[in-house]
Amino acid sequence: MKANVIEKYGQAVIELKGDLVGGPFSEEMSKLLHKLVDENKKNVVVDLSGVKFANSSGIGILISGYTTMRNAGGDLKLANVNEKINGVLSITKLNQIFNRFDLK
Repeated sequence: MKANVIEKYGQAVIELKGDLVGGPFSEEMSKLLHKLVDENKKNVVVDLSGVKFANSSGIGILISGYTTMRNAGGDLKLANVNEKINGVLSITKLNQIFNRFDLK
């Protein structure tokens, strides 16, 4: 899993590429989000257009990120969610938590 941060739409956009499956990326993502909070960039969009698969650990990374940003007074939104991941979010009712939209 690779993460690239860009600033777009007045927010930090984290572009993810690869399979979102946890492991070492969990700690990497946590450090990245805390760094953004330290830089006062508390509104984050996670662009999932480069993610084809996410397991329960990967969804856990998104939940943890959401919690981190909300606790810092910000928000974490998801963009370009594919059908498979959207299905998981719907089944787990996380679609009621995460704001989702498509980036152009």
